[in-house]
Amino acid sequence: MKKLSWFNKVIFAFNIVITMLSVVAYVLPFLAPKMFPLLSVLTLILPLFLILNALFFTYWLLQLKRQVILSGLILLVGITFINKFYKFSSRDIEATEKDFTVMSYNVRLFNLFDWIDNKDVGNTILSFINEQNPDILCIQEYSENAKVDLRVYKYKAIFMEGKKIKTGQAIFSKFPIFNQGNFKIPAAGNNIIYADIKRGKDTIRVYNIHLQSIKISPDVNEISEHVDSINQNKSQQVFNRIRDAFKKQEQQAEILVNHKNGCKYPVIICGDMNNSPFSYVYRNIKSDLNDCFEESGNGFVQTYKFKYYPARIDYIFASKKMKVKSFTTFAQFEYSDHFPVMTRLSFIE
Repeated sequence: MKKLSWFNKVIFAFNIVITMLSVVAYVLPFLAPKMFPLLSVLTLILPLFLILNALFFTYWLLQLKRQVILSGLILLVGITFINKFYKFSSRDIEATEKDFTVMSYNVRLFNLFDWIDNKDVGNTILSFINEQNPDILCIQEYSENAKVDLRVYKYKAIFMEGKKIKTGQAIFSKFPIFNQGNFKIPAAGNNIIYADIKRGKDTIRVYNIHLQSIKISPDVNEISEHVDSINQNKSQQVFNRIRDAFKKQEQQAEILVNHKNGCKYPVIICGDMNNSPFSYVYRNIKSDLNDCFEESGNGFVQTYKFKYYPARIDYIFASKKMKVKSFTTFAQFEYSDHFPVMTRLSFIE
């Protein structure tokens, strides 16, 4: 430090602060949010910490200063996190007759309340779904009030709540659904639904989840029975919202995992998790499943239109009994506040 100029001393002090925050963010996925709810907010900006450490590393390297070691070590440890938001290469294996496709999409009620200045959003989404033609379709924030016709799917599991405006989750399938159910998750307007699907000789349990919103922007499940109350209280503290949401998500994730652990079939989990891939909730839900983006994605992944950075909060997880052959995020299809994601799978023989 003595040999550093006053400017470099300031830079290094800032470097140390970012390093400490980075270490905390690295550890948080292993700690339940109820232990450190406010600190859990750091997992949302972990990619920013990685970028800042890369800048510090470059800065010290160009000057041949030994301070480069600090950020170098942080980047070395953080390599394991990079695949969760960026893939350097994709794996797109040739399709076969044994493959099947799964799409997950939070449609935001098909623009029922005109958030987007386009009266034809519902039909546009319907055309998109028909064009992509997924074998299994999981929709969050679904509403029949929007009158979007998905009758092309012979089998469906739909669970909604509400008086004037009914909202919920839906699973549509080209394969027979022989069992279905839902369970309410505590302290949330959201729910989790599932369907047991028979595909030839194989049986699959598909979960469609929508966990507690962190409420940075309005969520349709916060709509009361009075449409006038859609607007949020702008004065509410964002950090308090996120802190409270993380604690609720932890409880909701535990309920899902316990239910999944009692299932005898290979599992696919789709949906809007409202949390980053660096969170405790993500780690708990993913558990022994494959993250389909990590297996076959490409480049940066963004599933939510958040103006501050490319957020990934929508996922498809699949049993390790299945091979993930491709994964696509449709980030150019801007007809909701979320983007559709789709994967192609096959059972490992």
